[in-house]
Amino acid sequence: MTLADVLHPLQQPLVTVLDTPVSWTEVLGFGSGALCVWLVARQHLANWPIGIANNLFFILLFAQSGLYADAGLQIVFISLAAYGWWTWTHGGGPGTSVLPVRSTTRTEWTWLLAAGAAGTLGLTLLLSRATDSTVPFWDALTTSLSLMATYGQCRKRVESWWLWIAADVVYIPLYAYKELYLTSLLYAGFLTLCVVGLRNWSRDLAPVRRQNAVAPV
Repeated sequence: MTLADVLHPLQQPLVTVLDTPVSWTEVLGFGSGALCVWLVARQHLANWPIGIANNLFFILLFAQSGLYADAGLQIVFISLAAYGWWTWTHGGGPGTSVLPVRSTTRTEWTWLLAAGAAGTLGLTLLLSRATDSTVPFWDALTTSLSLMATYGQCRKRVESWWLWIAADVVYIPLYAYKELYLTSLLYAGFLTLCVVGLRNWSRDLAPVRRQNAVAPV
């Protein structure tokens, strides 16, 4: 039995939405993705293994749909998930095993924005010249935004939610254009969960800001 034989059932239609067949892969990606973002918003450690499962489903889904940058992005996400899992349990510093929510520093913003711009440009050129992608710029842009947001999530930077929100605003019409309607709906749900996550993490950050404000110089 080959890998293709194992994966074939996941690629079969399960339901039809707007006259478009929806595969098991998309349904499982929908469920695991929604659960993952909900767990991140609650700062629950289980978001990392659930997120890895979600990445595996989306590798199959995006590769089938010609979203090659997004498919490759999932492999990077798996590596970042391992890093984030470790950081959330070991990155709190002396005296604590819990990583606190923090704001993104000016230095982090500088290199994040520079890396994001360079990544978008480089991926756009690569996808335009080396693949049959019909949406090279938008695929590259969402890839860069997602990587920036994932870094922030790994480090519990509250502004990572704003980056996810920006990515989702592009993802929703992009997936609908590629006729991935269930995934587009999923990302609309992600957008809502991102707002909830931003609120929750901002609430946890508030005491830290107050403490810094009254700290002696």
